[in-house]
Amino acid sequence: MSAVATVCGVEVPVAEIDAREARLRASRIAASLPRPGTSEGRQLRRWLTQLVVTEKVIAAEASARGLSAEWAPAEAEVIPDMTVRMELGSVAASVLGDPLARAVYASVTAGVDVGGAEVSAYMQRNPRRFTTFDEAYGHLLGAARRRAFRLWLDARCAAVVTLAPGYEHPGDPRQPDNTHRH
Repeated sequence: MSAVATVCGVEVPVAEIDAREARLRASRIAASLPRPGTSEGRQLRRWLTQLVVTEKVIAAEASARGLSAEWAPAEAEVIPDMTVRMELGSVAASVLGDPLARAVYASVTAGVDVGGAEVSAYMQRNPRRFTTFDEAYGHLLGAARRRAFRLWLDARCAAVVTLAPGYEHPGDPRQPDNTHRH
């Protein structure tokens, strides 16, 4: 097989995933990675495939929108803490390390807002969480923007990405290495 996926009709070669995995295995975290060829090693390659195709989706979207990294908010504005990183998910959070992805994030979420009634209701339900309306508004706005971005990213990937057999999402219950069972 020569391609792991297509993104916007362009093939993503296996060699690109091989190179990404080789860089990871040559890094300081190499000892913590699963052995190649094992079920966990195949899951790592699936995750790397998700990361690479998502980066390509972001690059295509940035180009289509005429965006550049100069419009990017700081990473700390988009991902202020580990809880937010987990909320976004590992692929989206990793991609948002790139300023161009954060520029797409800002563009995609520019129209997202939360209303005063929603903020007031939140403050009533959580009276000790925030001391000011502005703090609560900022918290809810950030959460709403992250949710909008995740939904947009999932829909965009579904529309323009086709994964090759063996490179399905690591959490896809149809692939044989999935270990998440209920």
